[in-house]
Amino acid sequence: MASVEYTFWLQVLQKGFGFLFFGFTILFSFLSVLVYILRLKPWCSCDSCRSYLTSSWSHEFNNLCDWYSHLLQKSPTGTIHVHVLSNIITANPKNVEYIIKTRFENFPKGKPFSALLGDLLGRGIFNVDGESWKFQRKMASLELGSVSTRSYAFQIVANEIRTRLVPLLSSVAGKEGKVLDLQDVLRRFSFDTICKFSFGMDPSCLESSLPVSELANAFDLATQLSAARAISASPLIWKLKRFLNIGSEKKLKEALKLVNSLAEGVIKQKRNMGFSSQQDLLSRFMGSIEDDKYLRDIIVSFLLAGRDTVASALTCFFWLLAKHPEVKQAILDESNHIMGENISADNLASFEQMQKMHYLQAAIYESMRLYPPVQFDSKYCQEDDVLPDGTFVKKGTKVTYHPYAMGRMQSIWGPDCLEFKPERWLQDGRFKPESPFKYPVFQGGLRVCLGKDMALVEMKSIALSLIRQFEIQVNAPTSDTPRFMPGLTASVRGGLQVQIQERRTKSS
Repeated sequence: MASVEYTFWLQVLQKGFGFLFFGFTILFSFLSVLVYILRLKPWCSCDSCRSYLTSSWSHEFNNLCDWYSHLLQKSPTGTIHVHVLSNIITANPKNVEYIIKTRFENFPKGKPFSALLGDLLGRGIFNVDGESWKFQRKMASLELGSVSTRSYAFQIVANEIRTRLVPLLSSVAGKEGKVLDLQDVLRRFSFDTICKFSFGMDPSCLESSLPVSELANAFDLATQLSAARAISASPLIWKLKRFLNIGSEKKLKEALKLVNSLAEGVIKQKRNMGFSSQQDLLSRFMGSIEDDKYLRDIIVSFLLAGRDTVASALTCFFWLLAKHPEVKQAILDESNHIMGENISADNLASFEQMQKMHYLQAAIYESMRLYPPVQFDSKYCQEDDVLPDGTFVKKGTKVTYHPYAMGRMQSIWGPDCLEFKPERWLQDGRFKPESPFKYPVFQGGLRVCLGKDMALVEMKSIALSLIRQFEIQVNAPTSDTPRFMPGLTASVRGGLQVQIQERRTKSS
């Protein structure tokens, strides 16, 4: 009897402590959110903060990035301060150079950013600072810079174009009323190629049936939900949801479980079967790293980098070509001059031929000037600092440079900055690059994109194949600017709906 009574009171005490703990957690979270809100100064009455808090900016602008561009264009220094977000945003090239080069050590990614993407990227290169970043950067630089790695990447891209992309478009070409979402096609292409390159695994997303890929969907969902953490009123909100395993955090956990299971399975399989003779990035890193969790973080980071950036850039590129057929014709004329007019799925441009296509390079750079795949990049100030334009930056403040807005600044690109003009990148018919701090699409300084050259080769290969073999008609391309979805990269809301016609060829 005493034992039963003891058990009863023990259960009562356990439940009581459980309720007390839960109540304390809720109270602590409420107070923390209140302190956070008070620190954000929600009473700020400036026009920018009021417009942000009420979302009144959306009455005039399609995208938040367009509103920021408007504010930065009006600013004498090209810098604004959104007080309610404790965020300094700049489109001033001198400030960009100061942040990502001159005072690189004082503007790291920071712990707040690392926390947002920590569950997805872990200790991967895009989510760390200091020695861990230096170690991965050095390894990645050696691997991505090698001729064998670049040749392997080019072979993957060329094979995906020949065996999947071109046959898919050919299968729908000329079919009346047949509409294809080109953005979805490009995302599938990118996912196939980056998985082959990173893992040595083929998800076959671009098969003619356009199959549903659980991995691709899980990875996309994990990316979207991780990015959505940034717009929470307080980090404590998503952290509490994660602790309680509810809502979006529960979905994120489930998506990551699938991604992690696949990554762990591939790593285990390579360890068992041997990896020394394989060329994918994971196999190359396995020779130097024995920590499988660390390997997973590194490879998932590269998967993120290659998943959407190329697809995003090319989606906007083809949207612009639909509005500027003279640019498309100039690219076609240049390619015919260098490659000849024998157009077929097997006649892909070589690396050497693409190097001679200066107008194509200019057109791609000009497209990304107006529509960069990554519209902004944020850092956190470690110690009080002053930017070159005189802006004081308090310790702990988020500092964002904005490539999307920079492409629209008259002070940087002149009075025709809103026009799509590939010629601005040409001097005597040859491509002439600009300062990475004026054009930070591939970042700059110590964090300049290591995959830049491979990404450009992939974009050129796809662009040439589609322009030379097909007439792509974009449905209703007349709007001033695409509408973008929130996320880590710029995805067009609703995709890019197109109709395909095969171009008449002299030989096939």
